[in-house]
Amino acid sequence: MSMTNEAVAELIRTQFPDAKITVTGDGYKYHAEVISIIFEGVSKVKRHQLVYRTVAEAISSGEVHALTITALTPHEAST
Repeated sequence: MSMTNEAVAELIRTQFPDAKITVTGDGYKYHAEVISIIFEGVSKVKRHQLVYRTVAEAISSGEVHALTITALTPHEAST
């Protein structure tokens, strides 16, 4: 069983309530763009780990097969 794009976004929003989150996908593969001030001064790897942690259970249960993450600060997103 797969999740809707909105359901994946809501999982991410639980840890990033003030972030701008956009999730696209086909019910099998998803792409999440997360824009948050929380990422200021955080390495790209750590950003991805923070986002991945929010969907890890859905991935292990098979609801999400693949997730590509773009994690940006508001400044990075505006340039």
